[in-house]
Amino acid sequence: MGDDTGPRRDDDCERDWYRTLVEEVDDLTTVIDADGTVTYVSPAVTRILGYEPDDLVGHDVDEFTHPEDRDRNADALETVLSNPSGSETVEVRFRHADGSWRWIEATIRNRLGDGVIDGVLLSSRDITERKEYQLEAEALAGEYDALLNNVEDAIFLINVRETADGLRFEFERLSPSYERQTGITTEAVQGRTPLEVFGEEQGAELAANYHRCVNAGEPISYQEELRVGDGARFWQTKIAPAVSDGRVTRLVGITRNVTNRVERERYLRQQNERLEEFSSVISHDLRNPLNVAQGRAALLAEQVESDHLESLRCALDRMEGIVEDTLTLARQGEIIRETESISLTDLAGKSWATVDTADATIEIADDVSFQGDHDRLRHVFENLFRNAVQHGGPDVTVRVGSDTEGQIYVEDDGPGIPVAERDEVLEPGHSSAHGGTGFGLTIVRRIVEAHGWALSVTDGTDGGARFEVEMTDHARFE
Repeated sequence: MGDDTGPRRDDDCERDWYRTLVEEVDDLTTVIDADGTVTYVSPAVTRILGYEPDDLVGHDVDEFTHPEDRDRNADALETVLSNPSGSETVEVRFRHADGSWRWIEATIRNRLGDGVIDGVLLSSRDITERKEYQLEAEALAGEYDALLNNVEDAIFLINVRETADGLRFEFERLSPSYERQTGITTEAVQGRTPLEVFGEEQGAELAANYHRCVNAGEPISYQEELRVGDGARFWQTKIAPAVSDGRVTRLVGITRNVTNRVERERYLRQQNERLEEFSSVISHDLRNPLNVAQGRAALLAEQVESDHLESLRCALDRMEGIVEDTLTLARQGEIIRETESISLTDLAGKSWATVDTADATIEIADDVSFQGDHDRLRHVFENLFRNAVQHGGPDVTVRVGSDTEGQIYVEDDGPGIPVAERDEVLEPGHSSAHGGTGFGLTIVRRIVEAHGWALSVTDGTDGGARFEVEMTDHARFE
């Protein structure tokens, strides 16, 4: 009798120990038969999924599994049933008692006929937070890839590694736009340093900027010269540090090819320097003898009478006008550096008041504000108003307004400008008005272009001339 009792007591103790372990551990333990029917659920189901164990026992596990995950669950179960010594881990969504879906990671083992647990054992845990973070990270990675693959600006990623010799910067990835603009591929630079890719001189300059960003611990912007092709030499670059565990582990760079802009600015600076030299000659070497000639002509008119004196004075006055317009042209073409908010109504009104407009009428159709250089734009409107009166007659009507966001216009109801002459009227020296210097509309164009805008000539609403100014984004209406 004693011999029979001992083994049974040992078995009972083992079962009690096993039952206590199953019921107290944080993981959810479930037993299902070969058909997928639940035969046992540990009490942890109440804490994890909100059910009482009896709510699940006798039900097919598929009843609580998300429809999209049932095939994955069935495949894992079939694999385990076909391999008694194996196990499978599967992630599925399981319905909570409140109706929401929770992500469950279940490890499945075949225990059919093992004498302790008769069925398939599922050891499960709630991984909803981890899964949501993973899905969010995957979505973010997808957005990141979409941005990297479609943005027009060139993007590059730099790994920052700490070595015994200091920081080592290695290219990790280039965007397709970077590859298109430079001809350099990710495969060619991955794992290589700036010095290895661009050589000692250019690579050292790149590495110096990367060091500067790491030391600053915040984004930095700069213009750099990097020769990577005939049409790509100057770049406007911004790099930002990515921090992990308190240290910079990666740099994210965005760069734009600004070669055309830089070369244009250099050309304009050189042109302005030549114009400054030219204006100096005009201002001193030509104006001084001109003033002497005008003074002599005035004295001569007091001493003698001659039919030639009036023509002489007109010629000298016209020369003075040409000198003044030439100086204005030389000075107004400089690039606009500082701007202010300008009211179209205020600008047009003040400009109109300084021009001899005879019986002409002005109409201001729109009151908008934009960014620009007020003093130089006064020259634009004064010259356009003067041009309208000279060509449209003393009773011309001039209209000022805005058509679209970023476009302003000045038009009149005069005879207009023939299509074939619209480009010519903006060139220096072109004048169809008696006594005109031919520089008025050229000055208008130079000031408009100095703002980075564009000037065009077309037909007015009432058949006259219309001058349209297309502004850049940063100056658009406020």
